[in-house]
Amino acid sequence: MGLLSEYINKGLSILELEKELRTLIKRYNEIRKSWLFVYASANGVNGNFIPDSMVNMDDYYIIHDMLKDCNSKSLDFYIETPGGSGEAAEEIVRCLRRKFENVSFVVSGEAKSAGTIIVLSGDEILMTRSGSLGPIDAQVSIGRTRISAYDYMEWVDEKRKIAEKTGRLNPFDATMIAQISPGELNGVMHSLKFAEDLVKEWLPKYKFKNWNVTESRKIKVTQKMKEERAIEIAADLMNHRKWRSHGRSIKIEDLENIGLIITKVDDDLELANIVYKIQTVLRMIFSSSSIYKVYATEKAKISKQAAPIKSSPAVSP
Repeated sequence: MGLLSEYINKGLSILELEKELRTLIKRYNEIRKSWLFVYASANGVNGNFIPDSMVNMDDYYIIHDMLKDCNSKSLDFYIETPGGSGEAAEEIVRCLRRKFENVSFVVSGEAKSAGTIIVLSGDEILMTRSGSLGPIDAQVSIGRTRISAYDYMEWVDEKRKIAEKTGRLNPFDATMIAQISPGELNGVMHSLKFAEDLVKEWLPKYKFKNWNVTESRKIKVTQKMKEERAIEIAADLMNHRKWRSHGRSIKIEDLENIGLIITKVDDDLELANIVYKIQTVLRMIFSSSSIYKVYATEKAKISKQAAPIKSSPAVSP
């Protein structure tokens, strides 16, 4: 029997599931001798996308508040998110790095886009077989929607090349291009560069800080070598022509192939059981309620819940 079926058969209420989550966090801490913080978002509630499920500045303030009384020198941070603001990702990482000497990220679900950027700031990345990161770039607001900055710039460049080659655009593309201001275009370009710069800064500073000798040739690793490797990895993760989709799942094997060392959670059966249970309980909470975001430690939990929009009462003539 799978874990999901096991929890469904238990028929736990939301309050019982939340209690179970804190119990699992406590057991995780006992196994890892660490302090686990869970940050998880649902992609939607009852099939509806909720903008606040994305990484945003309110997450930073809540995380900062929940961590302020923690006395541990090390933090394990379970993260599950569809992505969001690069600026908020930067603030969250700064908060974690000011507070803790060592930060490890645990990925068993999806940590996409801004979530991937956050994970790449870790001293250690722990992943289960089900876990995945995604291509890195910023998600920017265009009109009423948020889209991939990379995809946006690729579309603009494609139309520019067509115009240079043929001297014209079809009426639809011409109308769309006419609505783009130089300021908006520069903003998207800077957002894309911002995400890349964060990864190039954080990898040498944190992930590679204890990388002193190359694995095969046993050559001493210099700071320049760390920076060059970071540039290569950032370029690889930003190569949407390789990954084909902003939502593409990048697994352990993919990350190892581009030069990242990943701690495989499944190699530790006891730890893997706890991490998979945490992921399953979170799925149960999201699917059984209107809760769309959870922040939790062994001792505390905050959740965000979607509220239905009430229609205005009809006015009789």
